[in-house]
Amino acid sequence: MAPLKQLLNNSILGRLSSRGIMGMNRRNISYISRYNSRDLFPLVDDKLKTKRLALENNVTVPGLIAVVSSQHDISRVMDMLLKLKGFCIKPSKGSGGKGILVITRVEGGEFYRSNGQVTSSKDVRRHLSNILAGLFSLGGAVDVAMVEALMIVDPKMQTFSHEGVPDIRVIVFRGVPVMGMMRLACASSNGKANLHQGAIGVGLDMDTGKAVYALQHDQYIQKHPDTGSELHSLHLEQWQRLLELACACYDMTGLGYLGVDLVMDADLGPCLLELNARPGLSIQIANNSGLLPRLRQIEAIKHPERMSVLERVHFAQTHFTAG
Repeated sequence: MAPLKQLLNNSILGRLSSRGIMGMNRRNISYISRYNSRDLFPLVDDKLKTKRLALENNVTVPGLIAVVSSQHDISRVMDMLLKLKGFCIKPSKGSGGKGILVITRVEGGEFYRSNGQVTSSKDVRRHLSNILAGLFSLGGAVDVAMVEALMIVDPKMQTFSHEGVPDIRVIVFRGVPVMGMMRLACASSNGKANLHQGAIGVGLDMDTGKAVYALQHDQYIQKHPDTGSELHSLHLEQWQRLLELACACYDMTGLGYLGVDLVMDADLGPCLLELNARPGLSIQIANNSGLLPRLRQIEAIKHPERMSVLERVHFAQTHFTAG
């Protein structure tokens, strides 16, 4: 079977269709517009609302240290940040990983990133101001900054990521997990788990949580370019719990077509990072498989959302296995 990316490069529409590849127009019209009510978008477009909703529904999330909503708040928060061991600053309405500042060490009044780069207090203040001004938000809207507890990579995942916390993207349709991928940070992505910035995407078998394919810069690869780890050996041992958590995110938002981003924290275990009502399509390339056949199987079920979480997870593990 030819790799999906090869088919994409060849632009042979008939062969793409036979593989069940979903394009952006189909995603937008047949799934996002049809299954995602517009009035629910703010629940996921605003990360602060997402976090508060998750806490109300007992969904595990990274700790919220502070919220910066005005320039006046910055001095107060800076005093707090200087006393922490590490933290993460995010724009509440940001997208695509823009505006996220991860500080892994605070020492002598200086802030250090995962690559050892020093960031001064002045730089952090400026970053917070830029977030408030909407520099990283959708449409340039005025925003607030969230300060979260630093996520610690699960020791079993450390060799699969470089200077960053790997995350797991799961597409959930009508409450059923459909396809999964792990995103691994590397040097070329500057320690961020964002495929558009050069991170590695690893397709995951829905039954076992084991790696099936891996790609970087639209090319299939075998080893992590920085750590040398064999990517085919990647296995998420708490895969069942991760899928259950993804299902819970549908239950708490009501969004029928949803991208759920999860992380494996050394202390918290599986936890929710953020949600996306317009998840990208590159997960298909990482899995060398199209979304459409899986989505249609779920559409053929009468009221899948009424199934229990365990029933939905079992359906995914039974029907969407690799190969």
